[in-house]
Amino acid sequence: MKSKDAKLLNGLALAYIGDAIYELEIRRYLLETGETKPQHLHRLATEYVSARGQAKIIKYFQEEAILTEEELDYFKRGRNSKINTKAKNTDIHRYLQSTGFEALMGYLYLTKQEERLEELIMKSIRHIDEEEGRK
Repeated sequence: MKSKDAKLLNGLALAYIGDAIYELEIRRYLLETGETKPQHLHRLATEYVSARGQAKIIKYFQEEAILTEEELDYFKRGRNSKINTKAKNTDIHRYLQSTGFEALMGYLYLTKQEERLEELIMKSIRHIDEEEGRK
């Protein structure tokens, strides 16, 4: 997909791919830590990829002014999307925040901003690890 085409996608389409990319990177990270037990991997992964975790990350990004104006626009495009489903295991506010986070990840991936995507994923991992007392 060309970058200009990716920029035209709606927030939910960006979140669709962003969810997959972010979860794949989290799974890779967890395997690199040496963990191999599936149940433990799943439990750890949910700390990073759940709506709760992603809402914490985006709040941190906003408080620390980590995102550019353009990145904030794509986050808001996802956050402000009309959701036609009921949020599972969380409230609607967190669900929309996480949708915005995933849209941002999708935007960076589809526009081939690999270095920035990797940077934000690593900041996300460090933030959740700190929140959970792991590092």
